[in-house]
Amino acid sequence: MILVLTGTNDFMRSAELKKLTSTFLREHGDLALEKVEAGEVDYSRLLEIVSSLPFLATKRLVIINDPSANKLLGENVEAFLAAIDPANDVILVERKFDKRLSLYKTLKKKATVKECSELDERGLIKWAVDEVKAKGGGLQPGEAAYLVQRVGLNQQGLSNELEKLLTYQPVITRETIDMLTEPLPQGSVFELLDAAFSGNTKKALGLYKEQRLQQVEPQAIMGMIAWQVHILAVVKAAQKLGPSTIASTYKLSPYVVNKTLNLTSKMTYQAMKDLVKRTLELDTRLKSESIDADD
Repeated sequence: MILVLTGTNDFMRSAELKKLTSTFLREHGDLALEKVEAGEVDYSRLLEIVSSLPFLATKRLVIINDPSANKLLGENVEAFLAAIDPANDVILVERKFDKRLSLYKTLKKKATVKECSELDERGLIKWAVDEVKAKGGGLQPGEAAYLVQRVGLNQQGLSNELEKLLTYQPVITRETIDMLTEPLPQGSVFELLDAAFSGNTKKALGLYKEQRLQQVEPQAIMGMIAWQVHILAVVKAAQKLGPSTIASTYKLSPYVVNKTLNLTSKMTYQAMKDLVKRTLELDTRLKSESIDADD
């Protein structure tokens, strides 16, 4: 086996490598593993490692990190692959290849390449549901969407939150999510806008103050408001399509769409246009004038 693990999703790449390594070692033992940093050894040594027979084992797993860091390996990749002994399984791990170079092109043709890309919101929701199920717990898609919206799109961070929630109880509910996790600023900004549109000025100002106490700068809050207003405008303009069609067409989670539809139902099209206009004007002033940003 010659496998390439690559992609910017560090969590997924590390998890896949750990799973493959654990499976191999359970069958062949600790002596069957060799790890090497490609940039720290000579090309001749790399050749020696992959072409040698296993010692005290029927097979050996060789993990080579950052193959791009070894110039001679990149220049002689076809010869290198041909030199690998059939008794050796080789995994080459690279976060991001230069896909213009022959190293990647040759590996793509002659090895199995697994791309570990960042998951979008939908992908994370499905992953969270499957991950909890695999660990003997329960998580409904609606609750998973709520959790992702609350803690963000970082898969490692989401994994940590799932571990915490599962430790508390095997079935994850919205109540335990609220109790055991802290919302990211984006979620709070949506609540801030919801309070503002509902005429609850006191709550809106309180939520703004919470963001500032967390040392979130006004310009950052403005950016999050702009993003939420963008979603509001998209959903308002497409509301006749229905929640599922809006979600699939504009790559939004069904949870976000349904929540936003409730918010936009209180607004006329003219009010939405005015909101977009005021958001743009304030964003421009914050970036071009010396004004009190909090005010």
